[in-house]
Amino acid sequence: MAGSEFEKHERNTVRRQASRGKYDRETVFGILDEAFLCHVGFSVEGQPFVIPTLYARDGETIFIHGSSISRMLKNLSEGLRACVTVTITDGIVLARSAFHHSMNYRSVTIFGQGALVEDENEKVRALEVISENVLPGRWADSRGPTKKELDVTSVIAIRIEDAAAKIREGGPKDDKRDYELPIWAGVVPIVQMPLEPVADALLPEGIEVPDYIKKLYE
Repeated sequence: MAGSEFEKHERNTVRRQASRGKYDRETVFGILDEAFLCHVGFSVEGQPFVIPTLYARDGETIFIHGSSISRMLKNLSEGLRACVTVTITDGIVLARSAFHHSMNYRSVTIFGQGALVEDENEKVRALEVISENVLPGRWADSRGPTKKELDVTSVIAIRIEDAAAKIREGGPKDDKRDYELPIWAGVVPIVQMPLEPVADALLPEGIEVPDYIKKLYE
């Protein structure tokens, strides 16, 4: 059974501002579960690539999906190692000195190996997990994928081998001599939030916005 913390290794140890590093699963998983967009880094024949994509966590596994002809998914399906990153921006930190300007953020870096999800039932379940991570309630309110759609879609499972979170919070940290400067300093909070939905132009009259969407902006 996995412990409460990810073991620190050469590749997942936070070095710059090491005090901001967090390795406990509660923190790492909490950040992962709050977001739904990640960046997947991998290398093919010495050329690095970083691709943004939707994801979802399922226990100790990250699911991603896309076209079966995607370069990223084709390579990951062959067991290529990957580095997955997720970042949530919480604020712009404005110091008195431009040198000390910063950001408040919560980030996670994951290391693991990709594997193709081949079982059709597990593939559908993984797609549901991804959909529900983006918007809970939508999967049951949508037409499910057809056999043809499943055939042209690949789902990759990346088992989380190593992980680390890095968090910056709080106000600016200026040099002592700069605190007397007549310059505003502080934090501009940033929150990602949904606005009222815009109906499709082809939506027939009488179809109301579902309750699971209304909950997002009420």
